[in-house]
Amino acid sequence: MNHKKCNFIKTILSLTLCFTAFLPVMSQEVARPATPPARPVFRMPSIIVSPEILADNKVTFRILAPQATNISVSGEWMPGYGTSEPMVKNDTGLWTLTVGPLKPELYGYAFSVDGIRMIDPNNVQVRRDGTRYESFFIVPGQESDLYQHKTDVAHGTLAKRWYKSEVLGIDRRVYVYTPAGYENGTQKYPVFYLLHGAGGDEDAWTTMGRAVQIMDNLIAQGKAQPMIVVMTNGNANQAGAQNDVPQPAGQRQMGMSDYMKYAGKFEENLVKDVVPFIEKNYRTYTDKDHRAIAGLSMGGMHTQTITNDNPGMFSYIGVYSMGIMNFGPQNTDAAKIEQEREAKIEVLKNSGYKLYWIGCGVDDFVYEGVIKLRETLDKHNFKYTYRESTGGHTWANWRIYLSEFAPKL
Repeated sequence: MNHKKCNFIKTILSLTLCFTAFLPVMSQEVARPATPPARPVFRMPSIIVSPEILADNKVTFRILAPQATNISVSGEWMPGYGTSEPMVKNDTGLWTLTVGPLKPELYGYAFSVDGIRMIDPNNVQVRRDGTRYESFFIVPGQESDLYQHKTDVAHGTLAKRWYKSEVLGIDRRVYVYTPAGYENGTQKYPVFYLLHGAGGDEDAWTTMGRAVQIMDNLIAQGKAQPMIVVMTNGNANQAGAQNDVPQPAGQRQMGMSDYMKYAGKFEENLVKDVVPFIEKNYRTYTDKDHRAIAGLSMGGMHTQTITNDNPGMFSYIGVYSMGIMNFGPQNTDAAKIEQEREAKIEVLKNSGYKLYWIGCGVDDFVYEGVIKLRETLDKHNFKYTYRESTGGHTWANWRIYLSEFAPKL
């Protein structure tokens, strides 16, 4: 046997031995579980409707909290701040409460779960007023019709713009509503500067005041002419709403002396920074007869200061829930301040304004200040329109005031 044949036979023998060695392993059956593991079943969570607005305008609230021992609801329809009603728990841990019937309006509310205040976890409609969050709902009807978002009307655009404030030395944010058709048009528009109250910011009139829905619906109904609405941040120490633009740590806790550093700065900022920014970047008329300004509470005070100091700048002026504050005998400059204010009112009276509109609720804590404002204006034969409503210092009133003031512009 030659050498090559010998090597071939050895190779065959080696392969045969290797294959034979693996036969016991190959012949064994692979172990398998007796039953395949069960796949997790996807289940939709139980749908809890809250709030549920019933046909008779009663409203039912629900929250599932089996471990809770005490839950109540506080809402804007209740008399007095801090009033609440207890909810009732069933054997499944579902708590319920039915209230009303309620008149057509937008209502904010919150739950208290074992002493912890919280929004309704089953309601996606949430609004923010400064640092306070609430759930809300709208009871439909004629009185709340302007607050509804409607799919059959043309909608304006809400833009969040940044501008450089030379007065304050920072970039600041402003909300600008432009009416439907602005983007594709060439015409100029009048401008309405709308100011919020203490604790709020540039977001307040859109989330709490429903300004966009009100303007869309008024314009669509032909009750108000198309206009640009500018909503600023009235807190001179803030660049923007704190939920989007957190303040530096050193500014979160400010004393009265810190705030006094900003006294009058917002008003100066609006006149010297905001108005020029709007008129440069938007198609606007730039004369006083096409400018309006109005504000609620602190914004009403800002409105008075701005128009008193700049007569002839705005032809339409609205003061919501704010009068002349009583400085008291402890203020040695009270008499001088009063004298200067009355001199400015006399100049404003002769400036050619078209409308000075005042609105206040009979239960508002600023009601006496509004009486003083009216008495001061009456002393100067200053013409104004006065709107007295029920209720107090609430957004329910301020939405009404906007709905009535805007058509007069």
